[in-house]
Amino acid sequence: MGEKKDVIGGPEEQEALRAFTRSLLQDLHALGRMVEGGLLEEGVRRVGAEQEAFLVDRSLRAAPVALRVLERLADPSHFTTELGLFNIEMNLDPLPLAGDCFRRMEGQLLDLLRRARAAAKQEDSDIVLTGILPTIRKSDLGLDGMTPYPRYHALNAAMNRLRGAEFEIHLKGVDELHMRHDNVMVEACNASFQTHLQVGAEEFARLYNVAQVVAAPVLAAACNSPLMFGRRLWRETRIPLFQQSVDARPGEHHFRETAPRVDFGRRWVKGSVLDFFQDGISRHRVLIATDAGEDPVARLARGEVPELKALRLHNGTIYKWNRACYGILDGKPHLRIENRVMPSGPTPVDEVANAAFWYGLMLAMADGGEDVTKRMSFDDARHNFVAAARHGIGADFLWFDGREISAQRLVLEELLPMARRGLALHAVDSADSDRYLGVIEERVRTGRTGAAWMLKSLASMEGQGTEGERLNALTAGTIARQWDGTPVARWGPAVIGEGGGWKSNYLKVEQFMTTDLFTVHEDDALDLVANMMIWQRTRHVAVEDSRHRLVGLVSHRSLLRVLARLLQEGKCDPIPVSEVMKRDPWCVAPETSTLRAVELMRKHGIGCLPVVEDGRLVGMINDGHLMDVAGKLLEQNLRE
Repeated sequence: MGEKKDVIGGPEEQEALRAFTRSLLQDLHALGRMVEGGLLEEGVRRVGAEQEAFLVDRSLRAAPVALRVLERLADPSHFTTELGLFNIEMNLDPLPLAGDCFRRMEGQLLDLLRRARAAAKQEDSDIVLTGILPTIRKSDLGLDGMTPYPRYHALNAAMNRLRGAEFEIHLKGVDELHMRHDNVMVEACNASFQTHLQVGAEEFARLYNVAQVVAAPVLAAACNSPLMFGRRLWRETRIPLFQQSVDARPGEHHFRETAPRVDFGRRWVKGSVLDFFQDGISRHRVLIATDAGEDPVARLARGEVPELKALRLHNGTIYKWNRACYGILDGKPHLRIENRVMPSGPTPVDEVANAAFWYGLMLAMADGGEDVTKRMSFDDARHNFVAAARHGIGADFLWFDGREISAQRLVLEELLPMARRGLALHAVDSADSDRYLGVIEERVRTGRTGAAWMLKSLASMEGQGTEGERLNALTAGTIARQWDGTPVARWGPAVIGEGGGWKSNYLKVEQFMTTDLFTVHEDDALDLVANMMIWQRTRHVAVEDSRHRLVGLVSHRSLLRVLARLLQEGKCDPIPVSEVMKRDPWCVAPETSTLRAVELMRKHGIGCLPVVEDGRLVGMINDGHLMDVAGKLLEQNLRE
């Protein structure tokens, strides 16, 4: 896909979008001829994978250095960009599914990661394998953090145009996250380990439905994304976060059943691969246009293999968790099923184990020739997928023939033996099968997934340091552990000391501000403020409106002055907060440097700074916080 040919689909480009749609339909017609004519490669099983990862700086924050890292690597066939400048993607070579293929997959993955890490080190950064970076912040998700390629900006413009409003993220777990964002960069918070399985055209529908069935147990065993902005949400928060981050449906879709662009699906695939692509074209508008540069039917008539650029580009803007892919290898066209379910990390060996588990299940069910749609309803398959994302290995499933069973018992008693049979059918080395499926078995038996490790580590650090320090410790702990080959089931918990010193945790206001806020409205009684100050042991209370916009600040000094005046005047009528609060108080943004905050407080003689983002109150810092920062700095200097 040429970077210079991408076109933003604005009103002035409607003709280009219509031309692209025509190319898209021509591609689909050509694919239909290839399926009917038996022109797609059959009887071959190949595997492949794509590794997504995060780049972090010395402070363990998202580092927007991907283009410089890729320039150093100078290997576009294996390394490429992602949406965010703090993301990088590594593409593994396809391998025949047999023998030592998984050992070779892990070997190449380790080699690519070592090369990427070496290039990142030259840019004063590092590589992290994780589903959602614990230290990601909303301030990282502006358009300045987007990879500056036309197709990404075209995607963002098209999504915003379709949505017609800000994107809303609302997730509930142990904690709750509710945020609005004006671009698609929240998508860049997700990183996955995507696996591919080459299949034949005749068997595509049956195997795609198998992929839908096994997605839930594979995900339950692989969860590694329980956090977003420090909130404890789903065991695999990546799943709902990705869906909501690019949900271009208008907010008023209550009565219509419209499919999001990130979706598990609506029904079983009944016909051929054409049904999959037809459904995507019918449900989802073209977002990006490019010059296809070929007449695919004419190329077929000449005995050539069409690239189907338009079909592949449109398919790349529809993010099914299991996706059909058309490709060409060694001059031969083929079909693949792409599994987008599994998160990045925690380690390369964990990822390859997840892949082996998935491939084994796919192969076993493919060999049996069973029609899974006759033993499970699609709604049950979708229910299982959501349950796995919410609860991980603690989920309960509705399995074949309406049977209820826990995810842990299903995997241990039925699916791991099935996966071993599937791998044996394709002559995968038994030692490799035992090794990688053994990683899954230990993880499931103990319940120690990557998500469980993160949550246990957070719990063990409760009451220690700030939230920023704890999240830094998680990120540092992940980096320290994921390179020595030890699966996550054997990891010890992260400890607060792993998160680095003052420079890693206190450079910006958002790293130590208080987010658990007690606020009032300007029409509230001043008596309430006085009592809140006593109850919560605070000297400042922010005043906000019903949309959480900061409108004022009440300090203990202003409160005391008013109370003294009332006593002198002998008045006892309730006074509204609006008569006492300071309007338009000094405030800062989350990304404000600590030094700048100190300067503001000293210059203006204030003891509290509200932290505001897009006009809304998101946190508070006070002189007590800054004393803590000074104490941390002094402590570190004494140690050094």
